[in-house]
Amino acid sequence: MAPPNTTFNSQSNRLMRPEARHPVFGVNSISSLQLAPRPQRPVRIAVIGNHLPRQCGIATFTTDLCNAIAAEYRAAQLSVVAVNDGNSTYSYPERVRFEISEGDLASYSAAADYLNASNVDLVCLQHEYGIFGGKSGNYIMELLKHLHMPVITTLHTVLREPNLDQRVVMHKIAARSERLIVMSQYSSRVLQEVFNVPAEKIELIPHGIPDLPFEQPDIYKKRLSCQGKSVLLTFGLLSPNKGFESAIRAMPSILANHSNVVYMIAGATHPHVRAREGDRYRLELQALAEKLGVERQVLFLNRFVSPEEMASLVGSADIYITPYCHEAQAVSGTLAYAMGAGKAIISTPYWYAAEVLDQGRGMLVPFENSAAIATATIALLANDEARQAMRERAYLYARPMVWKRVAQSYMAAFLRARAYCAEPVHLRFAVQAGAREAEQHVVNA
Repeated sequence: MAPPNTTFNSQSNRLMRPEARHPVFGVNSISSLQLAPRPQRPVRIAVIGNHLPRQCGIATFTTDLCNAIAAEYRAAQLSVVAVNDGNSTYSYPERVRFEISEGDLASYSAAADYLNASNVDLVCLQHEYGIFGGKSGNYIMELLKHLHMPVITTLHTVLREPNLDQRVVMHKIAARSERLIVMSQYSSRVLQEVFNVPAEKIELIPHGIPDLPFEQPDIYKKRLSCQGKSVLLTFGLLSPNKGFESAIRAMPSILANHSNVVYMIAGATHPHVRAREGDRYRLELQALAEKLGVERQVLFLNRFVSPEEMASLVGSADIYITPYCHEAQAVSGTLAYAMGAGKAIISTPYWYAAEVLDQGRGMLVPFENSAAIATATIALLANDEARQAMRERAYLYARPMVWKRVAQSYMAAFLRARAYCAEPVHLRFAVQAGAREAEQHVVNA
Protein backbone atom coordinates (compact mmCIF):
# COMPACT_ATOMS: atom_id res chain seq x y z
CA MET A 1 0.00 0.00 0.00
CA ALA A 2 1.33 3.39 -0.93
CA PRO A 3 1.70 5.81 1.97
CA PRO A 4 -1.06 8.41 2.33
CA ASN A 5 -0.50 11.83 0.82
CA THR A 6 0.37 13.79 3.97
CA THR A 7 0.51 17.57 4.03
CA PHE A 8 2.42 19.53 6.64
CA ASN A 9 1.68 23.05 7.81
CA SER A 10 4.94 24.45 9.13
CA GLN A 11 3.29 27.49 10.74
CA SER A 12 1.05 25.49 13.07
CA ASN A 13 3.40 22.50 13.21
CA ARG A 14 0.40 20.22 12.69
CA LEU A 15 -0.04 17.13 10.64
CA MET A 16 -3.11 17.78 8.52
CA ARG A 17 -5.77 15.07 8.61
CA PRO A 18 -6.09 13.19 5.33
CA GLU A 19 -8.71 10.53 4.73
CA ALA A 20 -6.11 7.78 5.12
CA ARG A 21 -6.98 4.19 4.21
CA HIS A 22 -6.67 2.03 7.29
CA PRO A 23 -4.26 -0.90 6.78
CA VAL A 24 -6.36 -3.20 8.96
CA PHE A 25 -9.75 -2.29 7.53
CA GLY A 26 -8.91 -2.62 3.86
CA VAL A 27 -10.30 -4.93 1.22
CA ASN A 28 -8.89 -8.07 2.83
CA SER A 29 -10.47 -7.54 6.22
CA ILE A 30 -13.65 -9.21 7.40
CA SER A 31 -15.47 -5.90 7.33
CA SER A 32 -14.21 -2.63 5.92
CA LEU A 33 -15.22 0.65 7.47
CA GLN A 34 -18.33 1.55 5.55
CA LEU A 35 -20.41 4.62 5.01
CA ALA A 36 -24.01 3.83 5.88
CA PRO A 37 -26.69 5.33 3.67
CA ARG A 38 -29.22 7.56 5.32
CA PRO A 39 -32.02 5.28 6.54
CA GLN A 40 -35.26 5.54 4.55
CA ARG A 41 -37.11 5.90 7.84
CA PRO A 42 -35.89 6.59 11.36
CA VAL A 43 -34.15 3.57 12.86
CA ARG A 44 -35.15 2.86 16.45
CA ILE A 45 -32.00 1.64 18.20
CA ALA A 46 -31.68 0.55 21.81
CA VAL A 47 -28.20 0.15 23.31
CA ILE A 48 -27.69 -2.09 26.33
CA GLY A 49 -24.63 -1.39 28.45
CA ASN A 50 -23.15 0.88 31.07
CA HIS A 51 -23.51 4.64 30.59
CA LEU A 52 -21.97 7.75 32.11
CA PRO A 53 -22.01 9.00 34.83
CA ARG A 54 -21.20 5.44 35.90
CA GLN A 55 -17.40 5.36 35.90
CA CYS A 56 -15.98 2.56 33.77
CA GLY A 57 -14.60 2.00 30.30
CA ILE A 58 -17.82 0.42 28.96
CA ALA A 59 -19.84 3.41 30.20
CA THR A 60 -17.51 5.82 28.41
CA PHE A 61 -17.64 3.74 25.21
CA THR A 62 -21.44 3.43 25.23
CA THR A 63 -21.87 7.15 25.84
CA ASP A 64 -19.41 8.10 23.09
CA LEU A 65 -20.99 5.66 20.62
CA CYS A 66 -24.48 7.00 21.30
CA ASN A 67 -23.28 10.59 20.98
CA ALA A 68 -21.60 9.80 17.66
CA ILE A 69 -24.64 8.02 16.19
CA ALA A 70 -26.95 10.81 17.36
CA ALA A 71 -24.68 13.45 15.79
CA GLU A 72 -24.30 11.63 12.47
CA TYR A 73 -27.88 10.32 12.16
CA ARG A 74 -30.11 12.87 13.82
CA ALA A 75 -33.26 11.10 12.62
CA ALA A 76 -32.28 7.90 14.43
CA GLN A 77 -34.27 7.24 17.58
CA LEU A 78 -31.72 6.21 20.17
CA SER A 79 -32.33 4.93 23.68
CA VAL A 80 -30.24 3.17 26.31
CA VAL A 81 -30.88 0.39 28.80
CA ALA A 82 -28.24 1.02 31.47
CA VAL A 83 -26.81 -1.57 33.85
CA ASN A 84 -26.29 -0.43 37.44
CA ASP A 85 -23.69 -2.08 39.68
CA GLY A 86 -24.67 -3.22 43.16
CA ASN A 87 -27.08 -0.84 44.84
CA SER A 88 -25.75 2.19 42.96
CA THR A 89 -28.02 4.71 41.29
CA TYR A 90 -26.95 7.36 38.79
CA SER A 91 -28.31 10.61 37.44
CA TYR A 92 -28.55 9.51 33.81
CA PRO A 93 -29.33 11.71 30.79
CA GLU A 94 -32.70 11.51 29.09
CA ARG A 95 -31.62 8.85 26.58
CA VAL A 96 -31.39 6.25 29.38
CA ARG A 97 -34.97 4.96 29.42
CA PHE A 98 -34.61 1.82 31.54
CA GLU A 99 -32.21 0.63 34.24
CA ILE A 100 -31.15 -2.93 35.05
CA SER A 101 -29.90 -3.89 38.49
CA GLU A 102 -26.85 -6.05 37.79
CA GLY A 103 -27.67 -8.79 40.32
CA ASP A 104 -31.48 -8.82 39.91
CA LEU A 105 -32.49 -11.46 37.37
CA ALA A 106 -36.07 -10.16 37.24
CA SER A 107 -34.90 -6.77 36.01
CA TYR A 108 -33.42 -8.41 32.89
CA SER A 109 -36.82 -9.89 32.02
CA ALA A 110 -38.45 -6.53 32.71
CA ALA A 111 -35.96 -4.84 30.36
CA ALA A 112 -36.90 -7.29 27.59
CA ASP A 113 -40.59 -6.51 28.13
CA TYR A 114 -39.83 -2.80 27.96
CA LEU A 115 -37.86 -3.12 24.72
CA ASN A 116 -40.48 -5.31 23.05
CA ALA A 117 -43.18 -2.79 23.98
CA SER A 118 -41.10 0.13 22.65
CA ASN A 119 -41.18 -0.97 18.99
CA VAL A 120 -37.39 -0.99 18.85
CA ASP A 121 -35.97 -2.02 15.44
CA LEU A 122 -32.80 -3.53 16.83
CA VAL A 123 -30.71 -3.82 19.98
CA CYS A 124 -26.97 -3.17 20.24
CA LEU A 125 -25.55 -5.03 23.24
CA GLN A 126 -22.26 -3.91 24.77
CA HIS A 127 -20.85 -7.13 26.19
CA GLU A 128 -18.28 -7.59 28.91
CA TYR A 129 -18.56 -10.60 31.23
CA GLY A 130 -18.15 -8.57 34.41
CA ILE A 131 -20.94 -6.04 33.97
CA PHE A 132 -23.86 -8.49 34.09
CA GLY A 133 -25.03 -10.67 36.96
CA GLY A 134 -24.81 -14.46 37.27
CA LYS A 135 -21.98 -16.83 36.43
CA SER A 136 -19.77 -15.05 33.88
CA GLY A 137 -22.61 -12.58 33.33
CA ASN A 138 -25.13 -15.18 32.20
CA TYR A 139 -28.10 -13.11 33.42
CA ILE A 140 -27.96 -11.18 30.15
CA MET A 141 -29.38 -14.25 28.39
CA GLU A 142 -32.60 -13.80 30.35
CA LEU A 143 -32.99 -10.53 28.48
CA LEU A 144 -31.79 -11.63 25.06
CA LYS A 145 -33.90 -14.78 24.82
CA HIS A 146 -37.13 -12.78 25.17
CA LEU A 147 -36.37 -10.06 22.61
CA HIS A 148 -38.41 -9.92 19.39
CA MET A 149 -35.94 -7.85 17.36
CA PRO A 150 -32.44 -8.40 15.92
CA VAL A 151 -29.44 -8.11 18.23
CA ILE A 152 -25.98 -6.86 17.30
CA THR A 153 -23.36 -7.42 20.00
CA THR A 154 -20.14 -5.47 20.50
CA LEU A 155 -17.59 -7.68 22.25
CA HIS A 156 -15.25 -5.81 24.58
CA THR A 157 -13.59 -9.02 25.78
CA VAL A 158 -12.79 -12.07 23.65
CA LEU A 159 -10.92 -14.80 25.52
CA ARG A 160 -8.67 -17.40 23.91
CA GLU A 161 -8.87 -19.65 26.99
CA PRO A 162 -12.35 -19.13 28.44
CA ASN A 163 -13.58 -21.19 31.36
CA LEU A 164 -16.67 -23.34 30.88
CA ASP A 165 -19.14 -20.67 32.01
CA GLN A 166 -17.55 -18.00 29.80
CA ARG A 167 -17.58 -20.37 26.84
CA VAL A 168 -21.27 -21.19 27.31
CA VAL A 169 -22.24 -17.50 27.61
CA MET A 170 -20.29 -16.57 24.49
CA HIS A 171 -21.82 -19.40 22.46
CA LYS A 172 -25.32 -18.31 23.50
CA ILE A 173 -24.65 -14.65 22.69
CA ALA A 174 -23.19 -15.58 19.31
CA ALA A 175 -26.22 -17.74 18.51
CA ARG A 176 -28.66 -14.95 19.46
CA SER A 177 -26.80 -12.14 17.67
CA GLU A 178 -27.20 -11.31 13.98
CA ARG A 179 -23.72 -9.77 14.03
CA LEU A 180 -20.79 -9.73 16.43
CA ILE A 181 -18.68 -6.57 16.36
CA VAL A 182 -15.02 -6.84 17.35
CA MET A 183 -12.31 -4.18 17.46
CA SER A 184 -9.28 -6.12 16.27
CA GLN A 185 -8.28 -8.79 13.79
CA TYR A 186 -7.01 -10.88 16.70
CA SER A 187 -10.46 -10.97 18.32
CA SER A 188 -11.98 -12.00 15.02
CA ARG A 189 -9.58 -14.92 14.73
CA VAL A 190 -10.30 -16.03 18.30
CA LEU A 191 -14.05 -15.99 17.66
CA GLN A 192 -13.56 -18.22 14.65
CA GLU A 193 -10.95 -20.57 16.09
CA VAL A 194 -12.13 -20.91 19.69
CA PHE A 195 -15.90 -20.32 19.46
CA ASN A 196 -16.49 -21.50 15.85
CA VAL A 197 -18.25 -18.29 14.86
CA PRO A 198 -18.51 -18.06 11.05
CA ALA A 199 -16.50 -15.20 9.54
CA GLU A 200 -19.54 -13.75 7.78
CA LYS A 201 -21.15 -13.09 11.16
CA ILE A 202 -18.27 -10.91 12.37
CA GLU A 203 -17.95 -7.17 11.80
CA LEU A 204 -14.58 -5.51 12.38
CA ILE A 205 -15.14 -1.93 13.55
CA PRO A 206 -12.39 -0.16 15.50
CA HIS A 207 -12.70 1.43 18.92
CA GLY A 208 -13.83 5.02 18.43
CA ILE A 209 -11.71 8.04 19.29
CA PRO A 210 -12.23 11.80 19.40
CA ASP A 211 -11.23 13.73 16.30
CA LEU A 212 -8.13 15.41 17.73
CA PRO A 213 -5.57 17.61 15.93
CA PHE A 214 -1.95 16.59 15.57
CA GLU A 215 -0.16 19.09 17.80
CA GLN A 216 3.10 19.39 19.68
CA PRO A 217 2.93 18.59 23.43
CA ASP A 218 4.36 21.97 24.48
CA ILE A 219 1.07 23.63 23.48
CA TYR A 220 -0.64 21.87 26.41
CA LYS A 221 2.10 21.75 29.02
CA LYS A 222 1.62 25.32 30.24
CA ARG A 223 -1.96 24.53 31.23
CA LEU A 224 -0.66 21.71 33.43
CA SER A 225 2.34 23.63 34.83
CA CYS A 226 4.71 21.23 33.07
CA GLN A 227 6.63 23.72 30.93
CA GLY A 228 10.14 22.53 30.16
CA LYS A 229 9.37 18.98 31.26
CA SER A 230 9.24 15.77 29.28
CA VAL A 231 5.89 14.22 30.18
CA LEU A 232 5.22 10.50 30.40
CA LEU A 233 1.53 9.67 30.79
CA THR A 234 -0.73 6.80 31.71
CA PHE A 235 -4.46 7.35 32.16
CA GLY A 236 -7.46 5.23 33.01
CA LEU A 237 -9.15 3.73 36.04
CA LEU A 238 -6.61 2.31 38.48
CA SER A 239 -6.53 -1.41 39.26
CA PRO A 240 -3.65 -3.76 40.12
CA ASN A 241 -3.56 -5.40 36.67
CA LYS A 242 -2.52 -2.11 35.00
CA GLY A 243 1.17 -2.54 35.87
CA PHE A 244 1.82 1.10 36.82
CA GLU A 245 4.45 -0.06 39.32
CA SER A 246 6.64 -1.23 36.42
CA ALA A 247 6.72 2.29 34.99
CA ILE A 248 7.43 3.82 38.41
CA ARG A 249 10.35 1.43 38.92
CA ALA A 250 11.75 2.61 35.59
CA MET A 251 11.85 6.24 36.73
CA PRO A 252 15.25 6.28 38.53
CA SER A 253 17.03 5.06 35.39
CA ILE A 254 15.07 7.45 33.19
CA LEU A 255 15.85 10.42 35.45
CA ALA A 256 19.55 9.51 35.49
CA ASN A 257 19.57 10.16 31.73
CA HIS A 258 16.83 12.82 31.42
CA SER A 259 16.48 14.80 34.62
CA ASN A 260 13.46 16.88 33.54
CA VAL A 261 10.97 13.99 33.22
CA VAL A 262 7.64 13.65 35.05
CA TYR A 263 5.35 10.64 34.98
CA MET A 264 1.64 11.43 35.29
CA ILE A 265 -0.86 8.75 36.35
CA ALA A 266 -4.31 10.16 35.68
CA GLY A 267 -7.51 8.51 36.82
CA ALA A 268 -9.58 7.44 39.78
CA THR A 269 -9.41 4.00 41.33
CA HIS A 270 -11.82 1.65 39.57
CA PRO A 271 -15.13 1.72 41.52
CA HIS A 272 -15.19 -2.07 41.95
CA VAL A 273 -11.62 -2.06 43.27
CA ARG A 274 -12.40 0.84 45.57
CA ALA A 275 -15.44 -0.98 46.93
CA ARG A 276 -13.31 -4.02 47.83
CA GLU A 277 -10.11 -2.44 49.09
CA GLY A 278 -10.37 1.32 48.94
CA ASP A 279 -7.39 3.21 47.50
CA ARG A 280 -4.85 0.59 48.59
CA TYR A 281 -3.31 0.20 45.12
CA ARG A 282 -2.79 3.94 44.66
CA LEU A 283 -1.27 4.20 48.14
CA GLU A 284 1.09 1.34 47.30
CA LEU A 285 2.15 3.14 44.11
CA GLN A 286 2.76 6.35 46.04
CA ALA A 287 4.78 4.47 48.66
CA LEU A 288 6.85 2.84 45.89
CA ALA A 289 7.61 6.22 44.31
CA GLU A 290 8.68 7.57 47.72
CA LYS A 291 10.87 4.52 48.39
CA LEU A 292 12.63 5.03 45.04
CA GLY A 293 13.07 8.76 45.68
CA VAL A 294 10.96 9.80 42.69
CA GLU A 295 7.83 11.00 44.50
CA ARG A 296 8.27 14.54 43.13
CA GLN A 297 8.45 13.23 39.56
CA VAL A 298 5.47 10.83 39.77
CA LEU A 299 2.25 12.84 39.75
CA PHE A 300 -1.16 11.36 40.58
CA LEU A 301 -4.35 12.94 39.28
CA ASN A 302 -6.90 11.16 41.43
CA ARG A 303 -10.21 11.76 39.67
CA PHE A 304 -12.39 10.79 36.73
CA VAL A 305 -11.53 13.57 34.29
CA SER A 306 -13.79 15.38 31.84
CA PRO A 307 -13.34 14.97 28.06
CA GLU A 308 -11.90 18.50 27.85
CA GLU A 309 -9.36 17.83 30.58
CA MET A 310 -8.50 14.48 29.03
CA ALA A 311 -7.67 16.14 25.71
CA SER A 312 -5.25 18.49 27.50
CA LEU A 313 -3.67 15.69 29.51
CA VAL A 314 -3.06 13.45 26.53
CA GLY A 315 -2.01 16.42 24.44
CA SER A 316 0.74 17.26 26.94
CA ALA A 317 2.36 13.81 26.80
CA ASP A 318 5.65 13.25 25.01
CA ILE A 319 5.29 9.51 25.55
CA TYR A 320 2.21 7.49 26.45
CA ILE A 321 2.78 4.26 28.39
CA THR A 322 0.47 1.26 28.83
CA PRO A 323 2.41 -1.18 31.09
CA TYR A 324 -0.47 -3.65 31.49
CA CYS A 325 0.36 -6.98 33.12
CA HIS A 326 -1.63 -9.52 31.10
CA GLU A 327 -1.69 -10.57 27.47
CA ALA A 328 -5.43 -11.29 27.26
CA GLN A 329 -6.76 -7.80 26.57
CA ALA A 330 -8.81 -7.55 23.39
CA VAL A 331 -9.05 -3.76 23.28
CA SER A 332 -7.85 -0.66 25.09
CA GLY A 333 -9.79 2.55 24.74
CA THR A 334 -6.97 4.55 26.34
CA LEU A 335 -4.41 3.22 23.86
CA ALA A 336 -6.74 3.98 20.94
CA TYR A 337 -7.17 7.52 22.32
CA ALA A 338 -3.40 8.01 22.59
CA MET A 339 -2.91 6.89 18.99
CA GLY A 340 -5.65 9.25 17.85
CA ALA A 341 -3.80 12.12 19.52
CA GLY A 342 -0.58 11.19 17.76
CA LYS A 343 1.44 10.12 20.78
CA ALA A 344 4.70 8.20 20.86
CA ILE A 345 3.74 5.01 22.71
CA ILE A 346 5.50 2.37 24.81
CA SER A 347 3.41 -0.66 25.73
CA THR A 348 3.53 -4.23 26.90
CA PRO A 349 2.46 -6.66 24.15
CA TYR A 350 -1.12 -7.43 25.15
CA TRP A 351 -3.18 -8.57 22.18
CA TYR A 352 -4.61 -5.22 21.16
CA ALA A 353 -1.33 -3.34 21.55
CA ALA A 354 0.64 -5.95 19.60
CA GLU A 355 -1.73 -5.50 16.67
CA VAL A 356 -2.22 -1.73 16.51
CA LEU A 357 1.38 -0.78 17.38
CA ASP A 358 2.87 -2.97 14.67
CA GLN A 359 5.06 -1.48 11.91
CA GLY A 360 6.68 1.15 14.06
CA ARG A 361 3.53 2.74 15.44
CA GLY A 362 4.84 2.17 18.97
CA MET A 363 7.44 0.29 20.99
CA LEU A 364 6.61 -3.02 22.68
CA VAL A 365 8.40 -4.11 25.87
CA PRO A 366 8.08 -7.36 27.87
CA PHE A 367 5.52 -7.65 30.66
CA GLU A 368 6.59 -6.46 34.12
CA ASN A 369 10.00 -5.38 32.85
CA SER A 370 10.96 -1.99 34.27
CA ALA A 371 14.43 -2.06 32.68
CA ALA A 372 12.90 -2.42 29.22
CA ILE A 373 10.50 0.48 29.87
CA ALA A 374 13.45 2.62 30.99
CA THR A 375 15.56 1.69 27.94
CA ALA A 376 12.72 2.44 25.51
CA THR A 377 11.87 5.75 27.19
CA ILE A 378 15.49 6.92 27.29
CA ALA A 379 15.91 6.09 23.60
CA LEU A 380 12.75 7.88 22.50
CA LEU A 381 13.45 11.01 24.55
CA ALA A 382 16.95 11.16 23.07
CA ASN A 383 15.76 10.93 19.46
CA ASP A 384 13.29 13.65 18.50
CA GLU A 385 13.20 12.56 14.87
CA ALA A 386 12.32 8.94 15.69
CA ARG A 387 9.72 10.02 18.22
CA GLN A 388 8.08 12.37 15.73
CA ALA A 389 7.99 9.70 13.03
CA MET A 390 6.36 7.26 15.44
CA ARG A 391 3.75 9.88 16.34
CA GLU A 392 2.89 10.45 12.69
CA ARG A 393 2.52 6.73 11.96
CA ALA A 394 0.20 6.27 14.94
CA TYR A 395 -1.88 9.31 14.05
CA LEU A 396 -2.38 8.34 10.39
CA TYR A 397 -3.27 4.77 11.36
CA ALA A 398 -5.93 6.05 13.76
CA ARG A 399 -7.71 8.45 11.38
CA PRO A 400 -10.42 5.91 10.38
CA MET A 401 -11.09 5.35 14.10
CA VAL A 402 -12.66 8.78 14.73
CA TRP A 403 -16.16 8.49 16.12
CA LYS A 404 -17.85 9.92 13.01
CA ARG A 405 -16.46 7.09 10.90
CA VAL A 406 -17.19 4.48 13.57
CA ALA A 407 -20.81 5.68 13.82
CA GLN A 408 -21.17 5.27 10.06
CA SER A 409 -19.84 1.72 10.27
CA TYR A 410 -22.22 0.85 13.11
CA MET A 411 -25.18 2.21 11.16
CA ALA A 412 -24.15 0.20 8.11
CA ALA A 413 -24.05 -2.92 10.28
CA PHE A 414 -27.45 -2.07 11.79
CA LEU A 415 -29.05 -1.62 8.37
CA ARG A 416 -27.58 -4.88 7.06
CA ALA A 417 -28.88 -6.77 10.08
CA ARG A 418 -32.32 -5.22 9.75
CA ALA A 419 -32.50 -6.00 6.02
CA TYR A 420 -31.30 -9.56 6.62
CA CYS A 421 -33.97 -10.22 9.23
CA ALA A 422 -36.64 -8.78 6.93
CA GLU A 423 -35.85 -11.33 4.20
CA PRO A 424 -38.16 -14.34 3.83
CA VAL A 425 -36.65 -17.32 5.61
CA HIS A 426 -36.42 -19.42 2.43
CA LEU A 427 -34.53 -16.61 0.64
CA ARG A 428 -32.17 -16.14 3.59
CA PHE A 429 -31.28 -19.85 3.58
CA ALA A 430 -30.80 -19.76 -0.20
CA VAL A 431 -28.41 -16.83 0.07
CA GLN A 432 -26.47 -18.56 2.84
CA ALA A 433 -26.24 -21.77 0.83
CA GLY A 434 -25.11 -19.87 -2.25
CA ALA A 435 -22.42 -18.07 -0.28
CA ARG A 436 -21.13 -21.34 1.17
CA GLU A 437 -21.12 -22.94 -2.30
CA ALA A 438 -19.19 -19.98 -3.74
CA GLU A 439 -16.65 -20.08 -0.93
CA GLN A 440 -16.14 -23.84 -1.44
CA HIS A 441 -15.67 -23.29 -5.16
CA VAL A 442 -12.91 -20.76 -4.44
CA VAL A 443 -11.22 -23.17 -2.02
CA ASN A 444 -11.28 -26.00 -4.53
CA ALA A 445 -10.23 -23.89 -7.51
